[in-house]
Amino acid sequence: MLTDDMEVPILNHINNHSGRQKPLSGGKDAFRNRQKDSEGSMESPNLEFEYGDTDTPTAELSELYSYTEEPEFGLNRDYFEEDFKGHVNDRRWRELGVEEQRAYIMRLLDALEVTDRDKRLKVARAILYLAQGVFDECDTEMDTLHCSRHNIFLLYEMGVFTALLELLSMEIENNQACSSAVRKPAISLADSTELRVLLSIMYLMVEAIRVEMEDDKPEWKSSRETFKTELASPLCNGEPFALLLFTMVTKFCSMNAPHFPMKKVLLLLWKTVLFTLGGFEELQQMKVAARERISLPPLPEDSIKVVRSMRAASPPASAMELIEQQQQQKRGRRSRRPLVKQDSLDTYNERDPFKNDDSRDEEEDADDADNGLEGEVDPLDRDVIIQPPPPPAPLRPPTERVCFPKGLPWAPKVREKDIEHFLETSRNKFIGFTLGNDIETLVGLPRPIHESVKTLKQHKYVSIAEVQIKKEEELQQCPLTLGEEEVEETPAEVVYVGMLPNLSQYVIALLKLLLAAAPTSKAKTDSINILADVLPEEMPVTVLQSMKLGIDVNRHKEIIVKAISALLLLLLKHFKLNHIYQFEYVSQHLVFANCIPLILKFFNQNIMSYISSKNSICVLDFPHCVVHEMPELTAESLEAGDSNQFCWRNLFSCINLLRILNKLTKWKHSRTMMLVVFKSAPILKRALKVKQAMMQLYVLKLLKIQTKYLGRQWRKSNMKTMSAIYQKVRHRLNDDWAYGNDIDARPWDFQAEECALRESIEKFNARRYDKNQNSEFVPVDNCLQSVLGQRVDLPEDFHYSYEMWLEREVFSQPIQWEGLLQAQ
Repeated sequence: MLTDDMEVPILNHINNHSGRQKPLSGGKDAFRNRQKDSEGSMESPNLEFEYGDTDTPTAELSELYSYTEEPEFGLNRDYFEEDFKGHVNDRRWRELGVEEQRAYIMRLLDALEVTDRDKRLKVARAILYLAQGVFDECDTEMDTLHCSRHNIFLLYEMGVFTALLELLSMEIENNQACSSAVRKPAISLADSTELRVLLSIMYLMVEAIRVEMEDDKPEWKSSRETFKTELASPLCNGEPFALLLFTMVTKFCSMNAPHFPMKKVLLLLWKTVLFTLGGFEELQQMKVAARERISLPPLPEDSIKVVRSMRAASPPASAMELIEQQQQQKRGRRSRRPLVKQDSLDTYNERDPFKNDDSRDEEEDADDADNGLEGEVDPLDRDVIIQPPPPPAPLRPPTERVCFPKGLPWAPKVREKDIEHFLETSRNKFIGFTLGNDIETLVGLPRPIHESVKTLKQHKYVSIAEVQIKKEEELQQCPLTLGEEEVEETPAEVVYVGMLPNLSQYVIALLKLLLAAAPTSKAKTDSINILADVLPEEMPVTVLQSMKLGIDVNRHKEIIVKAISALLLLLLKHFKLNHIYQFEYVSQHLVFANCIPLILKFFNQNIMSYISSKNSICVLDFPHCVVHEMPELTAESLEAGDSNQFCWRNLFSCINLLRILNKLTKWKHSRTMMLVVFKSAPILKRALKVKQAMMQLYVLKLLKIQTKYLGRQWRKSNMKTMSAIYQKVRHRLNDDWAYGNDIDARPWDFQAEECALRESIEKFNARRYDKNQNSEFVPVDNCLQSVLGQRVDLPEDFHYSYEMWLEREVFSQPIQWEGLLQAQ
């Protein structure tokens, strides 16, 4: 556990250097400047961010290592050279032929099987140095990465990964190390040395083999497919490799193994799932193929391409500008200015696309509800229109003005349920009775209704999930007629079957880690310590060392958030494609484990500061630190950070968490009400300040689904947000989201909705995965001879005590024949 002495320098640095605002001073001008810096002003630039499965290969490799692990690079090199020179004279690794390199790797594999832990660790470090690219023989970073890739494929061909897997299983089951770590008051890097070395090699192997390059050899491509199949198949104790890593996560969170290097475990788990199940583009291809397989029409568009082509909207006004606007309004009320019509105000606001009142907080919305809008007039006075003042000069050059697209980016969609509801309402109105689920009969309905139904059917969209739900209902109703379902053994199916018995534990463990790593979380004595693999044995004594460690700790937490968010999103998307009830089961566990308020708590911070944080030291990143000369670090260079406009991993994490929140709440009215109850609207509106189209899209989606519950006053006060939703989010043709007149906006029993879903999930799991659920349908054998003739498995020692059992249970017990006859 982290002691108070250890927490002081770390927390001091985090408060001073992680972007949190210091106490304000210097009057109104200083306040205005700080507000613009902290909350993001209208001058915030567009973020040139391209969303993908991962960051660049170099960035992904550098995030594996903490800055406190830097001395170990030299240690790995020294152990390798000590062993290598003992077997190969006057030659370097890269000078050897491939067969000689294989022979040396085989010698290292033999040495891995020694019983001495220290000798085994030295050999593992030598293998890690090979996987890192024998950087001492390389001149550039690209040269190091190329050599690392060559060595890793060689290591895999020689069976190193299987040997490492056995060693990892031994370390996980090492009860002595676990009990020793539990008793320690403070855990440091030294407690997880063996695990860190093994996990680092495995991560480098998974990451290098996963990434495809144009110049890959044919044998490398075949090795990639073989390795992918191995990782997805039951490698260890009849379970896939990902399940072993999930076990490590739950063991760590239950405080039974506090020394586990959790960042490396989570990174390896994420990359294993990404490699075996597939990334977002592969998911899109799998979705297209799945729709073809069940004879559904093709998707109306490629969502990945549409999102990449979208442009960000202008950010809302800063808080200081809103305060000034309110002061002007108060002065206007005191001088009894004539009232301005609401339509005119909207016209005035539209003339300047950079003027925006969307960042008004919920407290301000409440004030508006009490006092009434300044521009609202009586309908009888509508003939009097007061002209608004001329618009001010634009705040940006005309070339940067917003260009609205000619058409909407998404094709509208309509569910069959929506068409049924529309026809039911129309028949009740015009005919006086309904026809159930019939969407074909239009007799007695007026011509406009015919046109409406035709338009709705043109945009009708049937999802894979709807087909799966319908098929599941048929299987539940006719288990004997339809027979047993043929389940395809996809990688996602294998992972789900493995996770099913302990799914709730895995979900809770991941959310615990996410909570501990969130920047809004306060340090608590009972929270889990995720800093075990970043804290050095000796705490820093100088200001420079303390700053470096503080940056390392913040970076460490950011990487954990990145890995967990990407892992959860991948699992949800793959399970949804594999079977909707698998997705719903994981989603329900996430909701019950308070995932929704946790994500909202994560966003309830200075999100612009988080996305633009500089928690990295470029000169210490691998492989830069092992190839180039190390410059002298100063407090100024650490404070400056890198020159990037934003932090890729933090923006990636934010988008992932928003996508998870969307998946949990989509079409779930009870969960949408949770967003309303937890007052998510002001939090989400602040996230719109980030000028990145994809992030804004998912924020707007979350605002859209709760708009009908927020009330007319909120919609009036946030017309810019409503316009952005209309412009960027897909339309559902009869979704009355903007007015709140939909039947779904009425109150109902939310708990019943979740219970019904839970019942459907349990029936699905019982039917597909419970082997004993069909026992009542097994035929009963009524023939006495065949029943007595069945072979019964008896224990080996039964014949020794058979006579005693016969005497005690049969001969010595009187048989009451009268009682037997009376029972008949």
